Amino acid sequence: MRTLLLTRKEIRPLLTMQDAINAVRLGFEEKGHGRVEMPSKLYLHYPKYGGDLRCMPTYMEGLNISSVKIVNAHPDNPVKHGLRLLVATILLIEPETGRPLAILDGTDITDFRTGAAGGVAIQYLARKDAKVAAIIGAGKQARTQLIALLLTRPNINEVRIFDISKENKESFVRESTSLHGKTTRIVSSSSAKDAIVGAEIVVTTTPSRSPLVSNEWISAGIHINCIGADAPGKQELDPKILKRSKIILDDWAQGCHSGEVNVPLSTGIITRDEIHGEFGDILGGGMIGRTSDKEITIFSSTGLALQDAMVAKLIYDKAVAQGIGTSIDMYD
Repeated sequence: MRTLLLTRKEIRPLLTMQDAINAVRLGFEEKGHGRVEMPSKLYLHYPKYGGDLRCMPTYMEGLNISSVKIVNAHPDNPVKHGLRLLVATILLIEPETGRPLAILDGTDITDFRTGAAGGVAIQYLARKDAKVAAIIGAGKQARTQLIALLLTRPNINEVRIFDISKENKESFVRESTSLHGKTTRIVSSSSAKDAIVGAEIVVTTTPSRSPLVSNEWISAGIHINCIGADAPGKQELDPKILKRSKIILDDWAQGCHSGEVNVPLSTGIITRDEIHGEFGDILGGGMIGRTSDKEITIFSSTGLALQDAMVAKLIYDKAVAQGIGTSIDMYD
């Protein structure tokens, strides 16, 4: 009945993006085959502190994996408390008994699994001959999105970066150039428009509540990963782009409630009939993704509990095999 406690310092060396991509891809396939039980995120709001808390449970019957993640979003954390905006904890459950197999810090797991989802979407939806990509937003999530992008499309020769904070943008470009610059140019763009026009893949990773990507900048054949819109009221794209595109959600219920389509749906700009479907259905073989080099595709990512479960189980198995972590008896 012992439970493994894994801290962030212990987890970080066990995380690789390629492993996370493989795990998340399998999770989406399981969802596409109907073998995942996953209620939508449950929210608690803390208006006094300007934050919220989200509870994310799942059970993946076919793989015998279950977990619950508790994750917050407190924008004032970095300045006021010296904490990350997001702080996450994952409880990995043994389905047979319900006992906790492990308690894991979920901070880096959240970053990696979100980046991995973006990478898998690029793998299946972006043009294979894409050479230029743009990332809008240069925060924590942009880093794992870039890693996943270059793993799934190694032929990309230029990545353009824009952020409203010049300091964040320039720091990200310097850091990324030192890590990836031998094979890919990582360049700073003076505006979102300059970054996006001419790019074949666009990744948005901002907390924006108003469109910051204009319809006029989007050309035929582009693929867009919308990562930032993960709560009601958030949106990053001009709704006119949605009207021209094949829209793929990570999950119907969660995506309509809090993904890139949530505002256009609530205001009647688009309807559910204009949404192509769920990403898992493409991986599961029940739905077709990109059909031509001219098609505009959009992946709306809200972050799913199945992604957390898959990567948490991956880390747990590695930790057990290597003797990492602290074993505790929760019920002694």
